[in-house]
Amino acid sequence: MKSSQRISEQIEERMLSFSVKIIETGRILPKTAENEIIKKQLVRSSSSIGANYIEANNAASKSDFRNKIFIAKKEAAETRYWLRILSTTNPNIETSALLDECSQFLFILQKIISTLKNSQVKA
Repeated sequence: MKSSQRISEQIEERMLSFSVKIIETGRILPKTAENEIIKKQLVRSSSSIGANYIEANNAASKSDFRNKIFIAKKEAAETRYWLRILSTTNPNIETSALLDECSQFLFILQKIISTLKNSQVKA
């Protein structure tokens, strides 16, 4: 197994674990109409990060790969936004580890995007 493939699989596992932690966090939220909205948005956007990353890794073309990575990054940014809302409206819920992991995903995905852009410039 190539090193880059192993790294991709590790990132996929981190993204899966992150989505599961989001779901688990949603289970402990107080039952309010606002929290239900936050929970649904968080589950959708957080699970979409990993789903789009996996789709990118199985892309049919470089263009398809790039598009899926961009979508994954957008979903990570949206997830961070919803986590910030969650932490503000429910200060008793611990979100710092989730926010940190989400920020790391944004960094990873941006690094991939930057690498793609640099390879296009050199081509």
